[in-house]
Amino acid sequence: METKDMMLMSMLAVDKGESEGEREEAEGTQQENGRLVLADGLAEREANGLTSGSGQQLSNAFTSSTPQSPREGPGTAACSGEMAPEPGGGTGSSVPPGGLKTLVVQHTSSEKPRETWSKKMDFLLSVIGYSVDLGNVWRFPYICYQNGGGAFLLPYMLMAVFGGIPLFYMELALGQFHRSGCISIWKHVCPIFKGIGLAICVISLYIAFYYNTIIAWALYYLVSSFRPTLPWTTCNNSWNTANCHQYLYTDHNVSWSNSSTSPTEEFYTRKVLQVHLSPGLHELGSVSWQLALCLLFIFIIVYFSIWKGVKTSGKVVWVTATFPYLVLLVLLVRGATLPGAWRGVVFFLKPDWQKLLTTTVWIDAAAQIFFSLGPGFGVLLAFASYNPFHNNCYKDALITSSVNCLTSFLSGFVIFTVLGYMAEMRHQEVGDVAKDAGPSLLFIIYTEAISNMPAATFFSIIFFLMIIMLGLDSTFAGLEGVITAMLDEFPLVLPKRREWLVLGLVCVCFLGALSTLTYGGAFVVKLFEEYATGPAVITVVLLEVIAVSWFYGTNRFCNDVKLMLGFSPGFFWRICWVAICPCFLLFIIVSFLSYPPEIRLFNYDYPPWTTVLGYCIGVSSFICVPVYMVYYLLSAKGTFKQRLLKSITPVPSGNQHTGYIVTNAV
Repeated sequence: METKDMMLMSMLAVDKGESEGEREEAEGTQQENGRLVLADGLAEREANGLTSGSGQQLSNAFTSSTPQSPREGPGTAACSGEMAPEPGGGTGSSVPPGGLKTLVVQHTSSEKPRETWSKKMDFLLSVIGYSVDLGNVWRFPYICYQNGGGAFLLPYMLMAVFGGIPLFYMELALGQFHRSGCISIWKHVCPIFKGIGLAICVISLYIAFYYNTIIAWALYYLVSSFRPTLPWTTCNNSWNTANCHQYLYTDHNVSWSNSSTSPTEEFYTRKVLQVHLSPGLHELGSVSWQLALCLLFIFIIVYFSIWKGVKTSGKVVWVTATFPYLVLLVLLVRGATLPGAWRGVVFFLKPDWQKLLTTTVWIDAAAQIFFSLGPGFGVLLAFASYNPFHNNCYKDALITSSVNCLTSFLSGFVIFTVLGYMAEMRHQEVGDVAKDAGPSLLFIIYTEAISNMPAATFFSIIFFLMIIMLGLDSTFAGLEGVITAMLDEFPLVLPKRREWLVLGLVCVCFLGALSTLTYGGAFVVKLFEEYATGPAVITVVLLEVIAVSWFYGTNRFCNDVKLMLGFSPGFFWRICWVAICPCFLLFIIVSFLSYPPEIRLFNYDYPPWTTVLGYCIGVSSFICVPVYMVYYLLSAKGTFKQRLLKSITPVPSGNQHTGYIVTNAV
């Protein structure tokens, strides 16, 4: 009501010419509630993204309460004692009869202002820490050498330029403009797609159920590293078998057979995971209390890092996001000096151009860049929503995505210099040594190589510290995406109880992860990794791109970006969002459905019923989208046509930052 009264007083001041005392009183109201701006000239208004139009509309098709840039362009002037001068030299108080003027009243919300990052670098390190995760270390090197070595970089870069980076940029811009989490943002974009946000939250919970267990494994290794002789270097332990084959870097007459197992492999499978005590998914066995304690400690760290919001997590990432790069450089230098390192590098980079003729290479390139950059998990929306309105998210997207891709490439050198060293020691080919992918590449192959180096204890400690910090960054980000979504969805209740919300969420994640802490927990982790996130999140992002580009409209979205950055995205970005990105995502989905993964872990072949279970887990998150669509159409008022129109009409997002109210005065 205060804003409406202020607007009416301003209109009367223009039409009738108030007395000096009345004008000062009106200006006092303006100073208290906002700022009065007179926009003259259609060309100037268009230059500032404003036009009178019919009703109270802006040029980007938002209604009058749509947030606009607080900057005053050349066609606007703030009232401070006198009305703005007209282009012809007159004043705003002498409006010609019938002349149409646009009054733009900038008002400030009485609500508590949204939290922002303390520094720009806090945001950049948080995004880098989120996108650079364990997959950059174990998945990219394996995928690269498996798909043609250096030749794989061509499809990888093409998929990044035309698919991954445009999606990355789109999510940062969306979150920064609307300043909302992944649930409430959809009422400002396309209300019927709100189920996308719910699906994202479910997927994030599934990831938390298994991803933090891998970090708990690394913590177990870290604690075990604080001893003069690493426990995975000898075969005389209670968990070892007769096939255990012990050797050190000083042994030059080592013979390695296919039946041999290293002490590192047996430590991982029989001591840490204890998978030999579980026959499979149908009988998981008891919970390992050692791993349960490790996971509990991980979640305690997570809680106290994010319980106060981005103000605290933004400080933590200064350590967790930068330390891994220091360790990678140290390991790269050490690996490059090992005998046989060149064999691994050649194997990693040697191009096999014939591989580019197979669809598998392009599928793997698209999937790798997508999961590496991480759009669709609600994290980029949440992080960007805490940015200042005029932050250059375009430059941020290019910087962070480039750092991500370069880190993957650096990790490849770190891993394969050591694999070449392992091949030299075992008198095997590099391909025979590098047959394991996923966590086994880190916890067996690389750990074994470190244990055979001089100063093995030191390198083991810093390596597992790096693994833990890479994982923690992604956990911070994933849970912050869910927390931000919940806080924005229930703004009157939850923001005052953030600490309790975070505690409840962490407890749910810990309880959900108990199945992964059993003797057969590694089988559960593999099942979640293959089915819970892959196809579901790609489908969600496909719907997200369609909702933004086709329903919300590319022109409207580009106008939003122009209000923030001062320039509109070019033709390349528009064509990517409208056509190339949907095709890119559809390509991955069809490929996954056409070639369902055959899952095998250690010596356990997953039975057919696990495939059905996996698809049910994936569908359980995605089902939120159609269920909410049906709910929205049934609960809305009016005829079916009115409900349908309302379901695709965005609600202006004017409650998060300074906005403008536009009206026409004669």
